Amino acid sequence: MSKVFVIPDVHLKPWMFETADELVDTNEFDKIVMLGDLADDWNCDKNLDLYKDTYDAAVEFVKKHPNTLLCYGNHDLSYIWNAMETGYSWSARDTAVDGVQRLKKEITAAKCAYIHMIDNVIFCHGGLTKSFVHRYFGLIDDASGYDLIHIIKQINSMGEKEMWEDDTPIWARPQRGTLELFPEGYMQVVGHTPVDAPLEEDHLLTLDNFSTYPNGTPKGNEKFVCVDTTNHTWREID
Repeated sequence: MSKVFVIPDVHLKPWMFETADELVDTNEFDKIVMLGDLADDWNCDKNLDLYKDTYDAAVEFVKKHPNTLLCYGNHDLSYIWNAMETGYSWSARDTAVDGVQRLKKEITAAKCAYIHMIDNVIFCHGGLTKSFVHRYFGLIDDASGYDLIHIIKQINSMGEKEMWEDDTPIWARPQRGTLELFPEGYMQVVGHTPVDAPLEEDHLLTLDNFSTYPNGTPKGNEKFVCVDTTNHTWREID
């Protein structure tokens, strides 16, 4: 059984790592998964100190908790690939790139990927969708017709050309059945799409519940969760 502590989209909130550290210290978890998007937030593109503080806090956290895995988000990769999108900060580009590289060095590159699978639970920023898998691996609907570990390994080796599409693991928004998940029956834990509280929908758990409105007020309930990857359950951590 694996109990996984999940850190949702951060978006320049270094205090999230302080709170997470306190919760991890007072509970027992087998692994920690960060769902990505450390960079960017409303009206913060010139606040270089906030970018630096966020990455400093993240690096200190993973130093203390080396069992941490990172799922890349679209905002993380926009700096790595110099692919502009909403919220991109030219001023903070070097800080963001350096921050990701420091994280990779600290927790090793192998622990930084688009997708991590723990037991039969898939963790990624947006979601692993059927349309994306079919595009690159063919029509493999039959459960006996694919090797999921191999598919995830191949996906994790892809680059910007394959990933910068709406249905990829860093961009997909499969909430409310808008995109079919792959494979059927597997639990997926994602961020990317803001929710008021952790939202479970037919094997999909969305945890982007620390996002804010443009004026800076919280949109979500700002609760961390633990996912039990053996029985596919989850609970909020107080």
